[in-house]
Amino acid sequence: MDQKSLKNCIDACFACATACEACATECLKEDDLKMLSRCISLDHECALVCIATAQLLSMNSENATLLCNACSNICHACAMECEQHAAMEHCRHCADECYRCAEACRNIIAVELVV
Repeated sequence: MDQKSLKNCIDACFACATACEACATECLKEDDLKMLSRCISLDHECALVCIATAQLLSMNSENATLLCNACSNICHACAMECEQHAAMEHCRHCADECYRCAEACRNIIAVELVV
């Protein structure tokens, strides 16, 4: 696996997990929790899968690309949800990190398919 792509993806996964947990924490401080319930849920799911993906990538696991696919999909869904709340800085930042992580995971998958 390309070491630069690997490092970029691991870094993106950790940054995304951090942004997602921060977003969920800040969303919980907002007045309309019902409106933000899907955002909070996806934030938590995304953070979990990002951490797991980073860990498998760090181990150079043969199954890492399987999780990269799921991570990319969940990150994309989380980003789209956060974009709906882009008036809040934490949601805007989370969406950016989620899109970056989704792209980094897709790059890992593409590299693996070529090999």
